[in-house]
Amino acid sequence: MRNIIKLTDLKKCDIEKIYSIADEIPYGKYRDCLKGKTIVMFFPNNSIRTRVTFEKGIYLLGGQTILFPTDTLDKKENLKDVIGYLNNWADGIIVRHKNIKILEKMAEYSDVPVISAMTDFDHPCEILSDIYAFSKIRNHYKKDRFLFCGDNGNIGYTWKEAAEILGLEMEQCCAKGYEIEGIKAYHDIYSAIVGKDIICTDSIPASELDAFRSCCITKEIMDRANKGAILNPCPPFYRGEMVSDDVIGSDYFVGYDFKKCILEVQQAVVIYCMGIDSLSIKK
Repeated sequence: MRNIIKLTDLKKCDIEKIYSIADEIPYGKYRDCLKGKTIVMFFPNNSIRTRVTFEKGIYLLGGQTILFPTDTLDKKENLKDVIGYLNNWADGIIVRHKNIKILEKMAEYSDVPVISAMTDFDHPCEILSDIYAFSKIRNHYKKDRFLFCGDNGNIGYTWKEAAEILGLEMEQCCAKGYEIEGIKAYHDIYSAIVGKDIICTDSIPASELDAFRSCCITKEIMDRANKGAILNPCPPFYRGEMVSDDVIGSDYFVGYDFKKCILEVQQAVVIYCMGIDSLSIKK
């Protein structure tokens, strides 16, 4: 049994194992591997991509999901008691909750894997799937130069963790005061984007928009990046804020198909955390 609460719960070899599982899923190796298994999920109503792919992914592997709204975990009942009962019936727990300490508490008491579907601190499965997608469209993605445009929130910190684990070269473009510790930061996108190959963005709160005007990505800005550079805006993105309408309509945008592999990667995460990859699975 393995938990993934934040990306740093994984080592490079763990990520490579998850990716190797994801590679095998389309060929049917893990078909029905979750048959008879129940995954309890806690998601807010506004989650779209992460929830759809976890639910569909578990279904395609033969498993069952039981969904609760995230605020179910905020009631008066002690988490030790909630998990104590769930240990009787759940084979895995997937949680999207702002407070990472809630997930850490759940993992402390759980006899089954606890997987983070996002907290205010980290978004491990999202970034795992992005890197996996890069590996399929870039010949030498580990040698590419990454630029993250956004604040020091959960997406930015998870990209930093990924860079440290996998040895990626990453810098940041942000407004002053929003720097991610340990990463070289620029406050001017015109300078930051020069020499970069992969540009990743995150949406920012309305209160930060004015401060981040100098970090917005347009097609003209992307023209200053390395030849063949690509733009990967983390959804939900809002045209006219961190990314312009014209750049989303350009060849720089990785496209909606880029996110298709979230399905296989999140299936692989569940398989890995439940230890099914170590069992004998028929092809």
